[in-house]
Formats: sequence, structure tokens, C-alpha cells
Amino acid sequence: MKCFGVYLRRASLVGLAGLLAACSAGQQTTGQQADHLAAGELVQPGQELVPPGMTLRSVFPAGIEVTKQCEGWVPHLYDDAAGFCTIGYGHLIKKARCDGSEPAQYRAGLTPHQGQLILTADMGGAQYSVMTAVTMPMTDGQFAALVDFVFNVGGANFRHSTLLSAINARELDRVEGQFNRWVLADGKPWPGLVTRRQREIALFFSGVEKPRVIPRLGERLTPIDIRGGEQR
Repeated sequence: MKCFGVYLRRASLVGLAGLLAACSAGQQTTGQQADHLAAGELVQPGQELVPPGMTLRSVFPAGIEVTKQCEGWVPHLYDDAAGFCTIGYGHLIKKARCDGSEPAQYRAGLTPHQGQLILTADMGGAQYSVMTAVTMPMTDGQFAALVDFVFNVGGANFRHSTLLSAINARELDRVEGQFNRWVLADGKPWPGLVTRRQREIALFFSGVEKPRVIPRLGERLTPIDIRGGEQR
């Protein structure tokens, strides 16, 4: 089952045109229309803006693969569940149905390589959010897990989360429980979000000893809707 991707991602058409032009031609893979809402449907619009000249920490390959799996791959233009024109790894073209007026580079479809270039460009805002919000040193797995989380739920939700508070307090025994709260979308539990959270947890603790989870008195573990965010 595809994971549920909802963070707003829309790089400039000029920049993406350059990316696509730089890609070498290759065979397109077939894909089915994604069964989840496209980017930005359940969170407030507005991508994190990366300051000019900012050097972003790279997401290591295993992290990119998790995001690709969760977003799902469709090489051609399609209308997502909300009726918005989308392509590739959940890349939002416009908040309207596809009608043939889309830029030529999208109408021709994408190769997997082109799709990954667009995805990595779209992820820049999430990388910036994690770099500026997290104060503890992070392994590659921890950074990748949090970038995928922010890519899914949005930077504002992450900055106001108990998950971030636990991480910055270095109370890593609380991390799994806090990840697992973010499984509701529009008031309903989504299996794809459960899957995504489990993949993020596995990434976060890859290569490090996973601490024993001991329930803490007063720890809030109620499910959170990614649309509304955490209510303190």
C-alpha cells in the first residue's frame, strides 16, 4: 500500500525545466494512479523557503528510497484523489485537473531519474526545517527519518511537536511513541500513515541502539491529525 504524502511541494517550473533538460533519456516505468491525496492537501500551504546560498545536508540513499516508496511513482500526469494535477513522486503541478495546458516537459512524462531529481529538489524545504529545528547531532538515519516526516506533515507541525521536544531533550526513548501519534488525516486513521511512521522509526534508529521504551507518567500518546497538528 502506498504511503500518504501531504506536504506541499512545488518547485518553480523554470527550475524544474532545467532539471528535466539535464536528465538523460530513459525508459518510463508504468504506474497506477496514486490512491492518496497529493502534496499539500491536508496541511496549510507554504513550503519552507531555503535561504539563498544555504548548503543543505544531503539525505542518504536509504532515506531517499523510503520517501520514494511512501510517495509512490506515477510517470505520467494524473488527477489525484482531490482532482489536482500531479506527476512523479507526488509532485503537485497545479491545484486543478490536468487539461493539456501543462508544461511540455510534464506532458511528455517522466523517467524515474527525472522523477527523483524533482523529488530531491522538492525535499529541500524539509531538509532546511530539520537542520534549523533540531539541536542534537543526528546520524544519517535520524536526519533522513525526520526529513521524510517533515515532508509529510509540514515544517510548522514539526516545530510545534512533542516529537521535536523529545529529540532536542535527547529523550530518545520517547521518539517511537511520538512518531506513532501522527496517523490521522482529516480525522480518520490512514494505514499508509501508520506504514510511513514505522519506516521513519526504523530509519531513525538504524545503526544505533534503540532504547527501551518505558511509559512515562503524563506522556501524551493520543493520535494526531496531520491537518490540524498537535494541540498543546
